[in-house]
Amino acid sequence: MTETVFVAGATGAIGSVLVPLLVDAGYRVVGSTRRPERVAAIEAMGATAAVVDVFDAAALLQAVRRAEPAIVVHQLTDLPPALDPARMADAVARNARIRDEGTRNLVGAAVVAGATRLVAQSIAWAYAPGSKPYKESQPLDLAAEGARAISIAGVASLERQVLANPALRGAVLRYGNLYGPRTGRDAPSGACPVHVEAAAWAALLAVQQSASGIFNIAEDGNEVSSDKAKRELSWSAAMRLADRANANADAKASR
Repeated sequence: MTETVFVAGATGAIGSVLVPLLVDAGYRVVGSTRRPERVAAIEAMGATAAVVDVFDAAALLQAVRRAEPAIVVHQLTDLPPALDPARMADAVARNARIRDEGTRNLVGAAVVAGATRLVAQSIAWAYAPGSKPYKESQPLDLAAEGARAISIAGVASLERQVLANPALRGAVLRYGNLYGPRTGRDAPSGACPVHVEAAAWAALLAVQQSASGIFNIAEDGNEVSSDKAKRELSWSAAMRLADRANANADAKASR
């Protein structure tokens, strides 16, 4: 039986790469957007569109129940185009709200709809100061101040909700600093960069392998270790959208 994946945030930087990967891998995909004008883009990727705002809990529940997903993927963010620095201060609070309240609504809808697995995006630059490269077992920087404190509080809430719900097998992908199409960065940037297409591949692999727990997803460097993702998900930072044909042919053959 073909499994259905509900991708919340299907038209974002990662979602717009992940949806075609999931479709090519043989999944039925329902992708959500809050903007009706983006429905055509979702359908062009081979998915079914659901127009819904994650903060409307009742409407979200209806949308997820209609999809009847086995798996829910949380790729929701609220960031300005090209990460416009002039707008990032406001975006921090909005993003934290999505990670807290939005995640609560999505987890609740997933459970009621009968989903059993959830994969969610997080960030790899929220660790408390300590020995590097940071590993998934190290604590988040809950003593941070200012905008960083707001961001990390949202991250901590998201991760707790995804991993602690007994009805769901939850996986958290701590993405590094994204670069590539639609990210606002054309080249590696930040302490722990990762290409957006490699990030999407990590989500596909987590879905395919029913992953659980926390995984750093970043290129090799001194800041974070992605050894766990390499070992348990067979993930590589070199993965790109162009790799999907051979990999997904193998995956379909084994299903």
